[in-house]
Amino acid sequence: MSSIVVIGGGTGSYTVLRGLKKYTDQLTAIVSMFDSGGSTGKLRDEFGYLPPGDIRRCLIALSPESTDNLFLRRLFEHRFGNGEGLKGHSFGNLFLTALRDITGSDLEAIKQAARILNIKGKVLPVTLNNCTLCAELEDGQIVKGETNIDIPKHNPSLRIKRVFHEPAALAHHECIESIKNAKAIIIGPGDLYTSIVSTLSVEGISEAIQESSAKKIYICNIMTKHGETTGFRVSDHVSIVNEYMPIDYVLCNNKRGNPMLMKKYEEENAFFVEIDYENLKSFNIIERNLITEPILLRHDSVKLAKTVMELL
Repeated sequence: MSSIVVIGGGTGSYTVLRGLKKYTDQLTAIVSMFDSGGSTGKLRDEFGYLPPGDIRRCLIALSPESTDNLFLRRLFEHRFGNGEGLKGHSFGNLFLTALRDITGSDLEAIKQAARILNIKGKVLPVTLNNCTLCAELEDGQIVKGETNIDIPKHNPSLRIKRVFHEPAALAHHECIESIKNAKAIIIGPGDLYTSIVSTLSVEGISEAIQESSAKKIYICNIMTKHGETTGFRVSDHVSIVNEYMPIDYVLCNNKRGNPMLMKKYEEENAFFVEIDYENLKSFNIIERNLITEPILLRHDSVKLAKTVMELL
């Protein structure tokens, strides 16, 4: 099977990778390095290392789900519920931080964790630069820090004009090589600005994608994000991503969640992302029921992987 590169971070990349590993081990996750909240943010502030949270999720996603590996996966996902200094921390984040201390290298820490978890494929940080993600709003205001953009303290009705990094983020060379050698590049799903654009705007990434002959697939989000994509339809998401890369296919979910679940999301100012066909005529739109909805409305990893593999 040809190599597939998945670009993004957080829950979105986890879902895509977990599904695709059943079809191929030629997978590379290129991971956002700008998280500044929760356990990751605390460790980043205290140690000055690259944020471990999204890396941890991708490592777990690519690890075997066999019975003998289940306990190790659970250990990496464990989050302490109490304990002075430990409450709120993920064991996986602490483990990666300890490996960074021992090896003296963020890259080596990730490689050792990948070996211990026996992952299929590889996980790469998009940059080795320790940067702060910043957003310029439509009124000219600058918001600094991924978590401050993600959970807005500013007026959430203001649209984001652009995002940038302080200092500038330079792409890790292994990421560039993986993109150039890929047969397929998958972007998303994930928070449009804090996961997707933050990664695509790293210097060298967009250029490498544009030069690549790989099929380029964008997986659009199911719901809007308050303060980040308020009022966005599919075409709004696509137009932003298309500024950084050409898109061969746009995967869209066309199934709403059950009414009670939708109501809960709407109470938190999150709304279904509508497929506005009239503004998408120049794109190849693939629409399917791609959701799983036991408690949260999320992409289903099996449905998503099956659809991606059909395109490839």
